[in-house]
Amino acid sequence: MHVSIADLADGAADLPPLDGDGAVRDPLVAVDLAPADAAVVARAVRRARDCDRILVGVGAGDRDLVRALDLTLTGPAGGGPESVAAGDPAERLAALRAAAAHSPQAALVLRDVLRATDGMPVGAALDVESYAYSTLLGGAEFARWLASRGPRLLPSDVKDPVLMARDGGVLSITLNRPQRRNAYGRQLRDALVDALRVALLDDGISRVVLDGAGPVFCSGGDLDEFGTAPDLATAHFVRTRAGAGRLVHRLGPRIEVRVRGACVGAGIELPAFAGRVVAAGDATFRLPEVSMGLIPGAGGTVSLPRRIGRWRTLYLALTGEPLDARTALAWGLVDEVLP
Repeated sequence: MHVSIADLADGAADLPPLDGDGAVRDPLVAVDLAPADAAVVARAVRRARDCDRILVGVGAGDRDLVRALDLTLTGPAGGGPESVAAGDPAERLAALRAAAAHSPQAALVLRDVLRATDGMPVGAALDVESYAYSTLLGGAEFARWLASRGPRLLPSDVKDPVLMARDGGVLSITLNRPQRRNAYGRQLRDALVDALRVALLDDGISRVVLDGAGPVFCSGGDLDEFGTAPDLATAHFVRTRAGAGRLVHRLGPRIEVRVRGACVGAGIELPAFAGRVVAAGDATFRLPEVSMGLIPGAGGTVSLPRRIGRWRTLYLALTGEPLDARTALAWGLVDEVLP
């Protein structure tokens, strides 16, 4: 569906979002941001705030309307955090449509979570993300992805999944499963949480440096463990009360994360909570969860918007495409890129 500002103001995007069987239809609506009368724009803003679909603006438009939308694609000159510069906006729009059509439930839940948690305290926002994630774990889109994976063996435990070293007031923490690209699986997660708790409990530690062994900081959740929680409620409590996101957030300016290689899922969701993120020039950042019928579940719907805004977070998560280090620096996702 592609509508004008006047169409949006008149309710063109407000048709029932579900068919008779409860399936999502037309999850994404494009809005042509050609100039319109101020009164019409004001009505469109009100409609956009209450719409049940993903609204993607195309072009340059009124600031209030652009902020009310879920994302705006602009020309190469770009704009603020509500927009993504696109050499070919039509091609980018097609990619967003395809992603939403492939996993419409996950796409709409992502949009709803980003809107609902905008400005919410971090702890409460993490709970909302996790409630939504558990809902999607029980859905058909994730079941489809899981079935496509086929049978797999759980990863074996290793002796030291995380290394710690202290030099005065500096605690160095290193993810130490390079053979699995430091995937954020159960054992590594638990060891990382233990290390972060040490930093929080010891007043003598003034600085924490987190990095990863090998060429990749963290390749995200260990895919061989996906769908293995005993039940969805337990999965929620493990994600929120036994996860690392809250602890990295609590360390705030005391923690620096140094990333390199393909930082996927948790590999950028967790660092984005840190006071400082330093990226190697080869670092790329990707959120693939929507294609799996899920949303980011390690805190990414909370940490990334606080750095780059909910609009660009939606773009990264919906497309699942990699973001290079220089663009990540320009957006504020990282604070420094090394030569």
